[in-house]
Amino acid sequence: MSIEETRTKAEKRSKPQRLAPNYWPFVVPALIVIAAVIVFPWVFTLWMSVNKWTLGQSQSFIGWNNYVRLATDARFWESLWHTVLYTVLSVVGPLVFGTLAALIFDSNFPLRGFLRGVFVMPMMATPVAVALVWTMMFHPQLGVLNYLLSLVGIGPQEWIYNQSSVIPSLVLVEVWQWTPLVMLIVLGGLASVPREPYESAEIDGANAWQKFRYLTLPMISPFLIIAIIIRGIDAIKSFDIIYAMTQGGPGTASETINIYLYNTAFSYYDIGYGSAMAVVFFILIVALSFILLMMRQRTKWTDAEGH
Repeated sequence: MSIEETRTKAEKRSKPQRLAPNYWPFVVPALIVIAAVIVFPWVFTLWMSVNKWTLGQSQSFIGWNNYVRLATDARFWESLWHTVLYTVLSVVGPLVFGTLAALIFDSNFPLRGFLRGVFVMPMMATPVAVALVWTMMFHPQLGVLNYLLSLVGIGPQEWIYNQSSVIPSLVLVEVWQWTPLVMLIVLGGLASVPREPYESAEIDGANAWQKFRYLTLPMISPFLIIAIIIRGIDAIKSFDIIYAMTQGGPGTASETINIYLYNTAFSYYDIGYGSAMAVVFFILIVALSFILLMMRQRTKWTDAEGH
């Protein structure tokens, strides 16, 4: 071995060895928290769903019987229909009025900033407080809404106290509270829209509807999809406003899956059947989220030439 090779090996030995960074001490605590807060509750819920378990009694394994019972439960299918109807209306209403409000607030007029601040105030309130205020407003005799209707010659309405009008009345509360959220999302999209296509459209003689239909709507469609995703996931799992205002009534006219699940597990103490319902409901939410995210992935930005 030459002197130079000996010197090179000695220098390598004298240099401190740098160890590869180890990130596991930082990852393990997060994994433990996730397992304790998310994984364990769902594993336990799956285990309860295959057992017959009434609170205060011993449980017994029954396999898929709870899920078979769901398939023949007319009340469950009714609550599923109520959930779909409530979700669709709670998405469409804020989407339409939020887009309209965004178009209004995108233009220049006096006190625009102040009115924007006032308009977004409903979404800052807690849902239960909103539910209590609207419950008083919906009162058939003492509510302010029937008083306002009487001023224009319309008779009193039963609102949440009638089976045929309870879901539209609940949706009215959702529209009032969450239209500002959609407005903010769409307003962000309008702020990124270039103005040159509108100038060209005006030269070509396009009217306001044509500019909205062929320019504005395609360019803000990604933002509309985001609004649909947020509102859809939020509306399908809505519980607080419905429970605080109607508890699923009158009768079962406003009983969504969330309300039926809660009543089954904590009013009737049928924990096993309620757990099976929770699993099915979770699958529905995941399926809806997947569909909405696929819609978002397929939504492309549209430039002025339509590419």
